[in-house]
Amino acid sequence: MESPRDRRYFAKTKICRFCAESIEVDYKNIDLLSRYITDRKKIVPRRNSGLCAGCQRELASAIKRARFMALLPFTVLH
Repeated sequence: MESPRDRRYFAKTKICRFCAESIEVDYKNIDLLSRYITDRKKIVPRRNSGLCAGCQRELASAIKRARFMALLPFTVLH
């Protein structure tokens, strides 16, 4: 009989939403960027967002640029 450790776990491959739908990441698109920040205004990690590495880097840069241009907040105001 097989033990649970002997079984292999194959994770379902996630498909990057930006690559699949050919969406441009732009710092002016606040509606899109706000989906990828938490309620504490932190950038959502790649394992949660489901994006590929390249798109996650572009997204992080766009969020940081939008913060610098005062389109998105850096932190939550209490």
